[in-house]
Amino acid sequence: MLSVRGLNHFYGQSHALWDVELEVQEGSCVCVMGRNGVGKTTLMKSLMGLLRPRTGSITFAGKELLGQPPEARARAGIGYVPQGREIFAQLSVEENLRVGLAARGKRHIPDSVFAWFPVLKDMLHRRGGDLSGGQQQQLALGRALALEPRLLILDEPTEGIQPNVVQQIGDIVTRLRTEAGITVLLVEQKLAFARKVGEQFSILDRGRSVAAGAMRELDDTLVHRHLAV
Repeated sequence: MLSVRGLNHFYGQSHALWDVELEVQEGSCVCVMGRNGVGKTTLMKSLMGLLRPRTGSITFAGKELLGQPPEARARAGIGYVPQGREIFAQLSVEENLRVGLAARGKRHIPDSVFAWFPVLKDMLHRRGGDLSGGQQQQLALGRALALEPRLLILDEPTEGIQPNVVQQIGDIVTRLRTEAGITVLLVEQKLAFARKVGEQFSILDRGRSVAAGAMRELDDTLVHRHLAV
């Protein structure tokens, strides 16, 4: 479904991504892993069109995305939950959920959003900034799912979230794939969470793709070399 080839990105003179490679098969959950500052969020923002790589290729469902704006990628069926959630604190829950509907020509919030996150239906008129961290993460997920995406990109969805909500998010990620048929690309620092929800892994180290494979192949040697602090 998603193929990344030879992706290079610079911040000024600083080379942040070095010929990055990534493959995401339809219906899978791929976890992008690595220590802080190795380029994971830069990669996600490049996939979503929020950053413009200097060279490389990003194809989604066989179509080249490089050079396409973020709204075109949303229309193509890519949902995005950024690191830190980035909800609109002064807008209501309902307004947050509606904010991206126009990108796919929709007017109504799908009922499936409230089936996944019933708490959002009870809080439609509350401001996003008044929600707890876990509720805000559910709102960010609901906002992305309102577009009914084919591919859902999640950048560290468990960051700063209490353990019981982490468990809930893990269950939902698995069900999105197995029940709704949504392909998931996930950035995650928590090894136990990644192993629970992921089928495949891809490790970045200093901006380079250094390892990839089935999650069962993520052994102690790779963890110590590329993930341990």
